[in-house]
Amino acid sequence: MDGLFRLDGRVALVTGAAYGIGFAIAEALAEAGAKIAFNCRSQAHLDAALADYKKLGIDARGYICDVTDEEAAAAMVADIEKTLGKIDILVNNAGIIKRIPMHEMAAEEFRQVVDIDLVAPYIMAKAVLPSMMERGRGKIINVCSMMSELGRETVSAYASAKGGLKMLTRNIASEYGKYGIQCNGIGPGYIATPQTAPLREPQPDGSRHPFDAFIVAKTPAERWGTPDDLKGPAVFLASDASDFVNGHILYVDGGILAYIGKQP
Repeated sequence: MDGLFRLDGRVALVTGAAYGIGFAIAEALAEAGAKIAFNCRSQAHLDAALADYKKLGIDARGYICDVTDEEAAAAMVADIEKTLGKIDILVNNAGIIKRIPMHEMAAEEFRQVVDIDLVAPYIMAKAVLPSMMERGRGKIINVCSMMSELGRETVSAYASAKGGLKMLTRNIASEYGKYGIQCNGIGPGYIATPQTAPLREPQPDGSRHPFDAFIVAKTPAERWGTPDDLKGPAVFLASDASDFVNGHILYVDGGILAYIGKQP
């Protein structure tokens, strides 16, 4: 059974893996034997991430690349294939969120979220699919969200993009499954990362942030998730163990989507 989950010699590209969820997924894939490439959008983030990978003994290859730029993404994929080998695993993790009431949100802000959270995964998948089709195998993992299923105030752009990403995941599976390619999604619940840190900051009186208390009460696990909680699911979806799993969104949410909540 252990061999089903090994990734020895495989090349994995994890977008936005300088820190947080992407970094944890890249670390897990490396521990399973994969060679890691990642991108970010600034030299400062790149330098810090390379140092963090090195501390873990991971010889990752990093790129400064805007994954919403089709030409830049194609150039990055070409360089990875030249230096590390053909990409076996693509993890579309790069994403942003803007917490703005919809009636106050500029259309340009909405488009920016959709471009990064939905259009970029399309661009990256398009870049790696031809090689995967030629070899008759490949794994594409899209980092979706609970917001692929739920709505909430102030996240109209994010929920729209992640809902679209869920359907892009299913369509890639539908269109390219015949080539031996699996495309699945991971749908994190509320994960304790720098992105969600403002939602967990204590109040001036020392009490819990109201949203922090709300999420803990709505989650059967009674806690926020951590990036490490996503490692096992990512390795499963990247490995031979998931060869007949396609078009699936694996929600890693502590049970929140299954739970109506405690009676007041």
